[in-house]
Amino acid sequence: MSILSRLTGNALPAVDTATAHQRPRGVLLVDVREPSEWAAGHAPGAYHQPLGRLDAARLPKADRYYVICQSGNRSARATRALCDAGLDAHNVAGGMRAWSTARLPVERG
Repeated sequence: MSILSRLTGNALPAVDTATAHQRPRGVLLVDVREPSEWAAGHAPGAYHQPLGRLDAARLPKADRYYVICQSGNRSARATRALCDAGLDAHNVAGGMRAWSTARLPVERG
């Protein structure tokens, strides 16, 4: 059980980086890191919306959202907010650190 789950009493939906990388059509990967982190490297096809500006109503429509940050902490908060807004959202466990460790593709700029 994650720390967030223990604090909120609710399990937070999550996926691993391989699942996020192989996401099917209809799933939007949302990167909630700061612009400098995004520019340093992000997952191909990800949509960028920093956590401080996250607005569920302004996200492109999708069937499901996978949310990623650097380590999984900010994305857990974002996932909780999106779930609370009625969206089907899942946290990407381990974030971009786990993505890089798994040697998944990264785009820069």
